Amino acid sequence: MKLSGLAAVPFKINSSLRSLVEKHLPADYSAGCVFTPVEGLSSESWRIESPTYRYLARLESAEKQLLGIDRRRENRLLRHLSSTGIAPQVLRWAYPWLVVSWVDGETLSQALFFSAEQQRQLAALLARLHGVAPQGEVLDIRRRLGRYWQAIDRRRLTPAWLRVHQRMMKRSPPKALKTAVTHMDIHPENGVVSPQGTRLIDWEYAVSADIALEFAALFRGNSYSPSQQSQLLLDYARCGGYPDLVRLEAQIRLWQPWLDYLMLMWFEVRWQQTADARYTLWAQPLRQQLFSEFK
Repeated sequence: MKLSGLAAVPFKINSSLRSLVEKHLPADYSAGCVFTPVEGLSSESWRIESPTYRYLARLESAEKQLLGIDRRRENRLLRHLSSTGIAPQVLRWAYPWLVVSWVDGETLSQALFFSAEQQRQLAALLARLHGVAPQGEVLDIRRRLGRYWQAIDRRRLTPAWLRVHQRMMKRSPPKALKTAVTHMDIHPENGVVSPQGTRLIDWEYAVSADIALEFAALFRGNSYSPSQQSQLLLDYARCGGYPDLVRLEAQIRLWQPWLDYLMLMWFEVRWQQTADARYTLWAQPLRQQLFSEFK
C-alpha cells in the first residue's frame, strides 16, 4: 500500500514522527511513505518505506528509559561506529525519534546462528567491534541495578531477594579487562544476513563496557554450551580479539553473577510493565541460582 504523504496512514502514528519525516525527509514524504509498526502495536518502532529508501524510526519513551535504553546514547554510539560497517547508519536524531537505516536481509534462525560459519563470522564481528575505542559514559552496572530496583513490583519482594540485592550492591564489580563499545543484546533475531555480510541490528542496549560482560551476556542469553563458548573465544582471538583466553574466560566468570542479576531484574521490570507471565517464568531459573549462591 502506497500512501500519498501520510493522508491514509492505517495506524496511529505519533504526530512528532509525521513532522520529522515531513521536515527532514521531504522528498520521501512527498513521494509517499508506508509506515509499518515493527514492535507489535506499541508504536515505539516504525519502518518507514518510500519508493527509494527504507528507514527505522525508534522512539524515546519513559518505559524504554526504565529498561536502560537511551536513544541519545544509541545515537552517539551508532555515529561512533559509522565507518565500521557493523551497525546501521544514523539518518536523524530529533527528540523523541532516532531514525536509522534499515538493514536489508534475513534474520538468523537459531540453527543458522549456531552454525560453524556464522559463529566464525560473529567472532570476527565482535573482534572488530571490540577494537573500537569506548565512547561516552561507561556502563555503571550498580547504578543500572539501582534503577531497576526502583521499578520492580514490591509485592514480589522477599527477604531472600532483599538479601541478594543488598549483597550485590555492596560488592565492587570486576575491574574491566578491556573497555570497548559493546552491543549487549546479541541473539539470532538481532543478526541479519545482508548483502554486505552478517550485521547486527537493535543497538538500543549498546554501551561502552568491559568486553567480558558482552560475552557473559552472549553466552547466558543464548545458552551456549562450554564447547561452543570455547570455540567462539578461540575464533575471536584468531580474528584479532583479546588474545589471552585464560584471562578472558576468568573475567567472564567474574561477571556472570552480575549479568545474571541484571537479567533477573530486567525480566522483573518487564513483568511490571506488561504483566506478561513469560518474564517471571524466564526469571525463575536465575532467581533460584542466585538465591542458592547467596544463602
